[in-house]
Amino acid sequence: MKMEEYEKAYKLGKKEYQSRLLNGQLPTLEVLDEILPDSTSYSEVPLGVVQIPMRQIVGTKTAGRSTAFAANFMPILGPATEFAAKWQNLSVIQENEGFRDPVKAYEYMNRFYIQEGNKRVSVMKYYGAYSIPGNVIRLIPKRTDQLENKIYYEFLDFYRVTGINYIYFSKLGGFTKLLTAVGKGAEDVWTNDEKVTFNSVFFSFQEGFYQNGGEKLALTDGDAFLLFLDLYSYDSIKDKTRSEIMALTASCWEEFVLQSKPYQEEIDLKLNPSQHEKPLLDRLLPLNTTQHLKVAFIYMRTPQSSAWTYAHELGRTHISAVFEDEIDTFTYENTTQENIDAVLEDAIGKGADIIFTTSPVFVQASVKAAIAHPTVKILNCSLNTTHRYIRTYYSRMHEAKFLMGAIAGALSSNDKIAYIADYPIYGTIASINAFALGAKMINPRIKVHLLWSTLKDFNLDEELLRLHPDCFLGRDMVIPEKGYRDFGLIQLDEDGNTISQAMPLYNWGTFYEKLIRTVMDGTWKYDEDKKDSKAISYWWGLSADVVDVVYSARIPIGTKRLVELLKDTIRTGHFDPFAGVLYAQNGIVQSDPNRSLTPEEIVNMDWLAENVIGSIPTANELMDHAVPVTIQQGVETRKEETV
Repeated sequence: MKMEEYEKAYKLGKKEYQSRLLNGQLPTLEVLDEILPDSTSYSEVPLGVVQIPMRQIVGTKTAGRSTAFAANFMPILGPATEFAAKWQNLSVIQENEGFRDPVKAYEYMNRFYIQEGNKRVSVMKYYGAYSIPGNVIRLIPKRTDQLENKIYYEFLDFYRVTGINYIYFSKLGGFTKLLTAVGKGAEDVWTNDEKVTFNSVFFSFQEGFYQNGGEKLALTDGDAFLLFLDLYSYDSIKDKTRSEIMALTASCWEEFVLQSKPYQEEIDLKLNPSQHEKPLLDRLLPLNTTQHLKVAFIYMRTPQSSAWTYAHELGRTHISAVFEDEIDTFTYENTTQENIDAVLEDAIGKGADIIFTTSPVFVQASVKAAIAHPTVKILNCSLNTTHRYIRTYYSRMHEAKFLMGAIAGALSSNDKIAYIADYPIYGTIASINAFALGAKMINPRIKVHLLWSTLKDFNLDEELLRLHPDCFLGRDMVIPEKGYRDFGLIQLDEDGNTISQAMPLYNWGTFYEKLIRTVMDGTWKYDEDKKDSKAISYWWGLSADVVDVVYSARIPIGTKRLVELLKDTIRTGHFDPFAGVLYAQNGIVQSDPNRSLTPEEIVNMDWLAENVIGSIPTANELMDHAVPVTIQQGVETRKEETV
């Protein structure tokens, strides 16, 4: 009987061996002695007897033990060998009484290498055991600047307070995020009960993850678990059953697939409204055009207190007028991260067919609601966000800012312009650089002084007094009930009086109208390629009439003609603000005079143009109200994660 088990294990070993050979990979076990650096480069720390996760056992200590096993620890020596007989005897012991003596192993970079007990490990892996007891010596490398080394030292800090060795991450900050997600501090020692609860949750998740094919993805089960906790808080799942957690894991599968890809493969950027040719059957049998849609808008603040919300509210009133007899709209104001889940459920309960969540901080809740309610179309207003279950939308405001920069460059007489930005997030950086490039195109000597209105203790009047610019670009939008002098492009005369010269426009009404038409005419579904899991993001600009620039009658006629010419060439695709040789503060970004930055490079822009004076702040430098959106979409936040 045990011979049959060995033959099955032997076949698994030969299959793994052949597969790895064909793919140019090492077909046998890794050998620690061949991996270790010089002995002076690491220290030894005895851990005593610990449970070694089977998935993290990758090899053997010495080369002499490696050739009897394939890389998956299954045997590759024939059934008639002495090795096979010993393996079978161990199989009997395991089934009858289990192994009593721990194996001896070394741990290096959270991977385990067996010194004594390789056949026991092989038997346990064959029978699907989760872990095996082992007397372990940890080998700790010296600190270096390598990413893998930095992650390992984060693991050591995590292990010190938890004693947990079965979760790992591929990016910096993963262990800190995990501690935050479970409500623990960096120095909080975990109790046994807390470990047991976490074990139950993670092992249930892990089983579901690998059951769906997690080993094929380019992310660790720890990476996937953090994504899972972004959608479902630890408190909400820690009391769920194994089957419930596995079901939730399966429902998030496309998210894991998406997040395992490089950015350029994650997002399908739609740069213009779709012009799909519908299949013949759909044209012969058109969709029911009498469908009455319910559309919900979820705002973080109110139109009376937020210019951003006011602009979206104008968009809502526009589509209410355009689709007067075809849609009903309703809104939620003052929504927070604490009540967004309940607000989404309320909107869905009221029959919403389409939901627009108008702040990036609502993206995780939007994804969770979309997974639970797949028939509801949920869109989040954010850029550089990769989620499969929702779609995102944003305006290419940098195109309008380029035109504003050209106007400012023509009006400036002292070669000094101030640019007042708000949140250091993706999209904002492209707008700053486009403005600076537009100004430089008109005046090569121009300098753009970057100010952040969300910095702690920011005072606009003091900054303007310090800089003495003759022009400054203030906030993009204004609330009618409130008067701001720092709105749009402002010129300062010799007496310090302000003259409004131009302003950018967000035409959210046009944006929403065109998105809703794709739902009504049935072309919405043709944007999605079912064969390739990509996030869909609508990133429209001047060519879709969703952004624009208006300017004062006081602008010189020559400047007006130039701006209109630039606008037309950008709209038609004959000119790109980010084309040609580009210089950043710290050197050249693009050296090819015939190349333009790709949309993905513009979205991910994390540098400032050479004529910009200033820097990109981090979240801890900002006022409290600016922190959530910056953590969600901040440029410096994302850079810190990958250092």
